[in-house]
Amino acid sequence: MPPTLASLVQHSALKLTVRAGADRLDAPVRWAHASELTDPVPYMEGGELLLVTATNLDAENPEAMRRYVRRLAGAGVVGLGFAVGVNYDDVPQALIDAAEEGGLPLLEVPRRTPFLAIAKAVSSAIAADQYRAVTAGFEAQRELTKAALAGDGPGELLCRLATHVDGWAALYDASGAVVAVAPEWAARRAARLTPDVERLRERPAPASVVVGDTDDRVELQSLGTGRRVRGALAVGTGAALGTAERYAVHSAVALLTLTTARSRALQGAEQRLGAAVLRMLLAGQPDHARAVAGDLYGGLLDAPFRLLIAEASAPSATASLGEAMEAAAFRTGEALLSVPEGERLVVLAADGGAAVAACAAYAEAQEAREARPPREPATAEEEAQVVVGLSAPAGPIAVSAAYKQAEQALSVARRRGRALVEHEELAAGSVLPLLADDAVRAFADGMLRALHEHDAKGRGDLVASLRAWLAHHGQWDAAAAELGVHRHTLRYRMRRVEEILGRSLDDPDVRMELWLALKATGSPATPEP
Repeated sequence: MPPTLASLVQHSALKLTVRAGADRLDAPVRWAHASELTDPVPYMEGGELLLVTATNLDAENPEAMRRYVRRLAGAGVVGLGFAVGVNYDDVPQALIDAAEEGGLPLLEVPRRTPFLAIAKAVSSAIAADQYRAVTAGFEAQRELTKAALAGDGPGELLCRLATHVDGWAALYDASGAVVAVAPEWAARRAARLTPDVERLRERPAPASVVVGDTDDRVELQSLGTGRRVRGALAVGTGAALGTAERYAVHSAVALLTLTTARSRALQGAEQRLGAAVLRMLLAGQPDHARAVAGDLYGGLLDAPFRLLIAEASAPSATASLGEAMEAAAFRTGEALLSVPEGERLVVLAADGGAAVAACAAYAEAQEAREARPPREPATAEEEAQVVVGLSAPAGPIAVSAAYKQAEQALSVARRRGRALVEHEELAAGSVLPLLADDAVRAFADGMLRALHEHDAKGRGDLVASLRAWLAHHGQWDAAAAELGVHRHTLRYRMRRVEEILGRSLDDPDVRMELWLALKATGSPATPEP
């Protein structure tokens, strides 16, 4: 603790006596300064104990003393030391009354106590406090370093940091999600700071910001050595950080930044290994893939998993999705195989796990942003929207099929303007929504155009007749009844369809293509001229 007026009064060698402001002696003293100026305020910084002999003061003038005291208190002077036996044998009552009225502690300094002794006492106390703070800071650094080297994750480091600052600490990943927190009661408090962490992420590292509310004061520090923020550290305390606490926080930031950088290097190696495992699985070599994966990915191959392919116009967008999935997998202890491929990202994740849920949440949030009217220009990352295709649950022997499923779902998501499409949606639903594509419609229009042109000239109703005949599976009587014509008339019309198209209706592929073309174009309809 820094020296206070109370500690100086209790200093046996100084023999100071309190004459006013006894209830304000807990004020810390930044320095002791002697001045005989009638207005020393321009030379004050605040926090000083001002020492005077009243050589130039009209110390017995009540009004003059009130003005003098008000000026000192307004400048942040924490106390006034008045030397007796020099110009005055006792502290003037006018000064005592003004000090009581102005709330400024007034200390009587005996003649045998030189001002230099008081200044030395203050200086020694400040130096001792700084030494204690530095020592405590180094001790905190040693403890935090041991916790970081233990390899048990960031939890123990955060626990020790929270103890040193007498508060709480939380670690966030690059997406703003809470990775770890200590103590556990601070989890909800830490979760509320995600928007502040996201704003901090937009600033180049290193960056910091202080946020506070009725609960506590929180300092956020970014983690990272380059322009890209890799995470953030939050430290919550009841008051501003002292010197020792500041040492501890700076040490934690450095250690977590190094840990993050090391994790990135390991992640790069894991991605190269994951790429090799994925190639083996796609080549139909699950046994070799298991052998290479070992303990790192082996657990992932022992249960159903999903394969997803994410695509964006900028790698940073797919990287953000990958970080969100990695953070979710890290929190739950899931294995995750993630392989960047340029502007694409291929991921194997446990079916029903946190990583797949994080991907769905990411896509949902993206679609929600797109639905809102823009309030400001979009960032480059926001413009590079991610599109994801997700396979059905699969096992190691079916990775090639799962990859094709994810590719198909990705293609549909791209055409529909969706952020995420699951292959199961395509398998369980109707094929008809897939026809809502410009290329399909162009093909359908071209296939039916000759029939539309024939009908437009008033030569019959071949398109409607074809639709009815196909809808009744080629049953002449049922189709003719629906059209209200004789079955021979319908037979004649179908021969004309074959002649105009140059294709046989006996071919099932032709019948299928014509039926899909009718569905895609909404026929019957009159073609545009």
